[in-house]
Amino acid sequence: MLELTYLFYIVISLGITVWVGRTLNKNGRVFLIANFNNDEKVADAINHLLLVGFYLINIGFICYTLENTGVDPATTAEGIEFLSKKIGFIVIVIGIMHLLLMYALAKFKLPSLNKPSTEMVSVPAEL
Repeated sequence: MLELTYLFYIVISLGITVWVGRTLNKNGRVFLIANFNNDEKVADAINHLLLVGFYLINIGFICYTLENTGVDPATTAEGIEFLSKKIGFIVIVIGIMHLLLMYALAKFKLPSLNKPSTEMVSVPAEL
């Protein structure tokens, strides 16, 4: 039962990781382009590097947490409990990573995005 549980753990965790990675990569592109002054080449390069880092960290974490917890599931119910704890932990870590990344991108925008606009604004004469 333990081997089957580990197999399901790996397949489900990797599936979630790939799905989240693709979703963030696809939908994050627009945010990155806006964050980097509409420079699509820079935004795409950063988006790709973020995806590679996301996969490396998550796959490494999945492998690291594969270790035996000392309790071998003997029944289907125990196997489901085992899987839910391990996969739940992976999902929480992925969520935290996403929030930290969004915070970092918002905090460390290009300096030119943080400057006030230098465009002339016309003020109505009646003011």
